[in-house]
Amino acid sequence: MFDRDKWQEIFHTISKNKLRTVLTGFSVAWGIFMLIILLGSGTGLKNGAQDEFKDTATNSIWLTPRQTSIPFKGMKPGRFIEFDNADYESLLNEISQIEKLSGRYNVPSGTGVSYKGENSSFSIRTVHPDHQYIEKTLTVKGRFINEKDIKERRKVASIGTLAKNVLFKEEDPIGKYVKINGVPFKIIGVFEDEGGENEQEVLYMPITTAQLVYNGGDRISRMMFTVGDATVEESKEIEKEVRALIAKRHNFDPKDERALRIWNNVEGYQEIQSMFTGINVFIWIIGIMTIIAGIVGISNIMLIVVKERTKEIGIRKALGATPSSIIGLILMESILITSVSGYIGMVLGVGLIELVGSFIPPDTPFFQNPEVDFQIAISATILLVSAGALAGIIPARKASIIRPIVALRDE
Repeated sequence: MFDRDKWQEIFHTISKNKLRTVLTGFSVAWGIFMLIILLGSGTGLKNGAQDEFKDTATNSIWLTPRQTSIPFKGMKPGRFIEFDNADYESLLNEISQIEKLSGRYNVPSGTGVSYKGENSSFSIRTVHPDHQYIEKTLTVKGRFINEKDIKERRKVASIGTLAKNVLFKEEDPIGKYVKINGVPFKIIGVFEDEGGENEQEVLYMPITTAQLVYNGGDRISRMMFTVGDATVEESKEIEKEVRALIAKRHNFDPKDERALRIWNNVEGYQEIQSMFTGINVFIWIIGIMTIIAGIVGISNIMLIVVKERTKEIGIRKALGATPSSIIGLILMESILITSVSGYIGMVLGVGLIELVGSFIPPDTPFFQNPEVDFQIAISATILLVSAGALAGIIPARKASIIRPIVALRDE
């Protein structure tokens, strides 16, 4: 493998046919380059799609009441469905597969919040304690809303880090009071959220408090819950149970999908995963087919090389060269051309992916952080070496069976 004379001969042969070698290697370099670009782009798309789920539990199901579209038990379509606290309790007590459950009551957007003369508008979310698990809310100081806050309708709030920085600057907010639309609320915690800046410009308050302060009665605008490690099929069965329960409570046809909108993140996330698995398979097929085209080109060139060096090979064999040494010589040249060309293509592909990635903002929708996994690079390297050996097998075998007497007569 490290025979100096063999390598000198290989480099001498390559240097005599520079243009042919470059054109031959280009096909392999282009194949690897395109494979890397496609894989990096696929990863960027996958990261962007997964980013849509980063602040929401992927095993969650969201319920939103809508308007009926089907007549039911003498009632006309067009009725608006409204959730209430009893619906929350029914789901909690009757659907055993529910792991974490929360409701929301919508309050006016852009609600004014003030502290010591500092005024700003922030989103207010009114929730149950389990909401922190559904929206992946991480408390970094103090605590989140608890069941006692809900039962006693306490005027307390947990504040996002960015909202805290606007109102309190460097001051510790825990225990301080802010005014939300003129009503004092005690800050009990500070949280971070993986959803980005918008999700950290939010204040959470107990839903029962909001129902009281904003004259909501016992109304709930939306409910969401997690289903543990349920499969897609199991989550869809849970959907049916929930729809049947809500339909029974509010007197609408369970088949009326417009009356109750259900968004199943379990199903949605699995669909995205399956889609990108298919995309990756497609990318590898295209990339490998392109590389195979390059391998065929190299194999053809090596056959020409063998033909040109028929006399030389005959002399070698006449002087005692073994078939294995002849095979090794041809394979080494083939592997060298393939590996160097492929490595250049891989470096250029990774470089372009990194360059493009540096210009893409981290919060770009549906396309983020395009990259090539290190294991992919290793796999590509192994593929290159294997491709080089494969490209040289037929020419090497042909060279090894050349008879010296026939080779010396060749013109």
